[in-house]
Amino acid sequence: MQLQSLIFPLIIVLFAVPLFLQARKQKRTMQEQQKLQNSLVAGDRVMTTSGVFGTIVSTSDDSVDLEIAPGMTTTWVRAAIREKVNTDSSDTAPSAETAPSSETAEEESAETKAEVAEPIEQQKAN
Repeated sequence: MQLQSLIFPLIIVLFAVPLFLQARKQKRTMQEQQKLQNSLVAGDRVMTTSGVFGTIVSTSDDSVDLEIAPGMTTTWVRAAIREKVNTDSSDTAPSAETAPSSETAEEESAETKAEVAEPIEQQKAN
């Protein structure tokens, strides 16, 4: 009889704990996103939720002006900014240029050895 009386509270706990943990994770994510949106300043390179990259030209309370191409400025809602983009590519670029990987060399040699198949019309004639 005691085992049956413990099943119901156990089921409630099994459902409540994951819901509680999920709510905490979502709250933490929302706080990080709010912190990012409040820290935006002119000159930051950002990516929007739709995948457009741009540089912030100016900001207001609820909108941001992005320069997506030289001389092309668009206005976006702050909530549309997904993340700041790191523009320091000087760390990775020289190492990739100076020492090509063996995979790259193999791909280049494979490309030079590739042969093009004959057109279907010529295959039928043979």
